[in-house]
Amino acid sequence: MSDADKFLYVDRNMVTNPLAQADWATKKLVWVPSERLGFEAGSVREERGDECVVELADSGKKVKVNKDDIQKMNPPKFSKVEDMAELTCLNEASVLHNLKERYYSGLIYTYSGLFCVVINPYKNLPIYSEEIVDMYKGKKRHEMPPHIYAITDTSYRSMMQDREDQSILCTGESGAGKTENTKKVIQYLAHVASSHKTKKDQNSSFLSHGELEKQLLQANPILEAFGNAKTVKNDNSSRFGKFIRINFDVNGYIVGANIETYLLEKSRAIRQAKDERTFHVFYYMLTGAGDKLRSELCLEGYSNYRFVSNGNLTIPGQHDKDLFTETLEAMKIMSIPEDEQIGMLKVVSSVLQLGNMSFKKERHTDQASMPDNTAAQKVCHLMGMNVTDFTRAILSPRIKVGRDYVQKAQTQEQAEFAVEALAKATYERMFRWLVMRLNKALDKTKRQGASFIGILDIAGFEIFELNSFEQMCINYTNEKLQQLFNHTMFILEQEEYQREGIEWSFIDFGLDLQPCIDLIEKPANPPGILALLDEECWFPKATDKSFVEKVLQEQGGHSKFHRPKKLKDEADFCIMHYAGKVDYKADEWLMKNMDPLNDNVASLLNQSTDKFVSELWKDVDRIVGLDKVAGMSEMPGAFKTRKGMFRTVGQLYKEQLSKLMATLRNTNPNFVRCIIPNHEKKVRVPFPPTWGRP
Repeated sequence: MSDADKFLYVDRNMVTNPLAQADWATKKLVWVPSERLGFEAGSVREERGDECVVELADSGKKVKVNKDDIQKMNPPKFSKVEDMAELTCLNEASVLHNLKERYYSGLIYTYSGLFCVVINPYKNLPIYSEEIVDMYKGKKRHEMPPHIYAITDTSYRSMMQDREDQSILCTGESGAGKTENTKKVIQYLAHVASSHKTKKDQNSSFLSHGELEKQLLQANPILEAFGNAKTVKNDNSSRFGKFIRINFDVNGYIVGANIETYLLEKSRAIRQAKDERTFHVFYYMLTGAGDKLRSELCLEGYSNYRFVSNGNLTIPGQHDKDLFTETLEAMKIMSIPEDEQIGMLKVVSSVLQLGNMSFKKERHTDQASMPDNTAAQKVCHLMGMNVTDFTRAILSPRIKVGRDYVQKAQTQEQAEFAVEALAKATYERMFRWLVMRLNKALDKTKRQGASFIGILDIAGFEIFELNSFEQMCINYTNEKLQQLFNHTMFILEQEEYQREGIEWSFIDFGLDLQPCIDLIEKPANPPGILALLDEECWFPKATDKSFVEKVLQEQGGHSKFHRPKKLKDEADFCIMHYAGKVDYKADEWLMKNMDPLNDNVASLLNQSTDKFVSELWKDVDRIVGLDKVAGMSEMPGAFKTRKGMFRTVGQLYKEQLSKLMATLRNTNPNFVRCIIPNHEKKVRVPFPPTWGRP
């Protein structure tokens, strides 16, 4: 048995044990609810009306259990079954038990009818090599053990046979393994659909790939460096969503790819919760840059930066210095020239320097001053601006009053806000530019592919101690994906009933989630949370508090909406999502939704002497509109476009999401459900034969 086999195949000798079969039959084994363990095995000793006396297998203790609470146990021959649709007794206890038994035997993939369940093992398993890829190539699903490769292969073959676009959706909560499985899907497709194949090299077990396939595999580490971060739930959490569309020609070869990204959590660039990090690239750069680069980027020690709030927080087993080299190497493979690499790093460094600009309140007046302009000088050096112009734009920007422009002194709070908004906007623009640059490399051919496979990796459902606007957007997305999952699965299942002639009145289980979705996205009658937020953004005197009051007034009686028992500081309202109840705090929601920016500074960046920076801000006139309104005046400037059209973050996100959902509905979706076995992010422990720990 090879190393990989034990992580793929069940040892059937262990399963077909005749003694176990006899034991199960004579003891009338069942599952009973257990507070500590979820479910426990026991044998029925006697039945009294609606109640049974059950002897627990583990302790020998006798307990009285209501008959309705007893769940049947499957015969031993179904132990560690590869597809749970085959279980004779299909109940919650049996499904959990089967997943658990497989997991503790090292088998992390299990089918559940039409979809695949994967449990995060928190370690690298030897089941993703080139040989394993070859094993799964072109095989039917039932011929091989469950694997992400089998799902991908099925999807690829369906695309080829039915000429139907496919999607693979990795869903699950934060830290469950969505990003890792997404990478495996791309790795598999890059191998089986490469248009450039050569014989295996004697010294290597890997196929030599064409440039496009190589680049496709390198796009991920670059995106992870700039868009992923350590959170309390996950050391490599995607802080943005992505939909990777791989285009194939009629012969099934990859001809190009395109990446669409959603809602980068840019607030992380300036602030992180306890025990969390900002985006990986900040640490890669601060640890990995050599002396020459350090001086070019004006880099300082971790403790000098206010925006790296938790200092030099390391991740166990991760070497930021090596990852810096790997990221630069990946950019080289992507044909990103050195001047553009330096341009991006300058942006990362200037974001850190913006955090070091400090203001104070002038005596006898409200206006802010900047006693020390060292950090401002560094920002201007990195971003190609004049320091006097930059300081003036922050401390006393020109704003329009009637037909004239006047200079308006800013308060300390306004100046600090302007700098933070600028740091977030700069980082986000650089990230968007990077995605555009990767797409340019991945879609050289401009040949229209015959079909595509889309791979969705979007932030998982999140319940943190403090949940804000970003968490609501992420959870709203997951609510929509769960609805698609329910709808797809149950429709397919019910179509099967019809084919078999079973009498059945059709039910759309996807609608179960509609009330919660309406609560968030409904435009009117009554307006949902996003519409109320937009509405509040138009009122000059509105505050986060007035927004919460409006939500309570409009949605207070909604079945999925709860007011906190007493309006305490921790939460302003809570939503009953499909995955649990989430408390939300509405601080800064108006600002996050409007995303205002000081356009005096934006104009300076647009005219920057640095080619890279001016490229990032080239559309600034289009964004701000001809009628320049300062970001600190009543009407935020960042989302003013021509003819005074305003686009809020919530509006743009809702549109992007509905476009994504329409794309997914037009494909044949394949679901991979990722599950977390524990919240300690720990490798599995040897599992005792009894039900064991949850």
